[in-house]
Amino acid sequence: MTKRTKILIALSFPLQFVLIKILGYFPEFVETYYSNGLYPYVSKLFRIIFGWIPFSMGDIFYTIAIILIIRYIYKNTRKIRTEYKRILMDIYITITIVYFAFHLLWGMNYYRLPLYKSLELDRKYSTEELVNFTERVIAKANAIQFQITQNDTVKVEVPYTTSEIFEKTKNGYDNFSAIQPKFTFTHQSLKTSIYSGFLTIMGFSGYINPFTNEAQINGKIPVYKFPVTASHEKAHQIGFSAENEANFIGCMTALHNDDIYFKYGAYNFMTWHCLKEVFNRDKDEYERLKATVNAGIHKNYEEVRAFWEAHKNPLKPMFKFTFDQFLKANNQSKGILSYSYVVSLLVNYDKKHHIVP
Repeated sequence: MTKRTKILIALSFPLQFVLIKILGYFPEFVETYYSNGLYPYVSKLFRIIFGWIPFSMGDIFYTIAIILIIRYIYKNTRKIRTEYKRILMDIYITITIVYFAFHLLWGMNYYRLPLYKSLELDRKYSTEELVNFTERVIAKANAIQFQITQNDTVKVEVPYTTSEIFEKTKNGYDNFSAIQPKFTFTHQSLKTSIYSGFLTIMGFSGYINPFTNEAQINGKIPVYKFPVTASHEKAHQIGFSAENEANFIGCMTALHNDDIYFKYGAYNFMTWHCLKEVFNRDKDEYERLKATVNAGIHKNYEEVRAFWEAHKNPLKPMFKFTFDQFLKANNQSKGILSYSYVVSLLVNYDKKHHIVP
């Protein structure tokens, strides 16, 4: 790379930063020309290129990148004092290129129109509406749990392999996109991360690789969580970066899946999140509603709690804080707390479309 090229790349970073922040004030523009314009072509291309490969190429690329970084540090440690300008320039250029690639290939979706607006939903809801919705969700969760186990005290065990679950996610997206075409999904690229152990240490169930558009699932999490988690990561692939929106889409596609275990995953997910929100608003109502949930469902919740408790470590809060700051830097003002906003989408979507009988 010539010195002139390096200077041009270096100068582009502040321009990129300012342009992205300006575009953040025009979500309709981003929605039209990026999220529904350029991005679908880019994402499909990468899913076609990498989707057929049975393992995560993104994880392989990250491994190579880490090796190259270690190699660079080893080769240049002794040169810091004499060649610090060159080293700082190399680091700055690398950050500039990664920043550009991230936003071009996926990251600009953080600045798109909020989903509640594109779905024409209310943003607020009353506690009475929340309680009513939660009662109906719990009734469906109880019914499906009993239908599967024939015993309301037995936790649900999903009898599928990981690859079977991944394949079955297609049905939910096909069914839901028939109602809401904006969630159409083609060209599968859903994989178990080779770094599942590291994801567990970090406290994450999955992630999308923004540079290869592969959806990665933590292969160590309880299997009953796979249907909604896999569906959640696929939502990121079609351009919904916000965690609350990916949660909503993952839940809705699992709910509309013909498979009963996917439906259970969706109702289990909704019950958990709705109860948390009821607790925030009315603790007496929370205790009343919690007591109506089948013991078998509580055992599934305990399974998840015990899993994360068994892998508790001092590094997890640091990773959570880092991800929280990452979200806030990318137009998610509430950071990790934005996950809870899924309840608003669920309650208001049900008010409009009556998804829970």
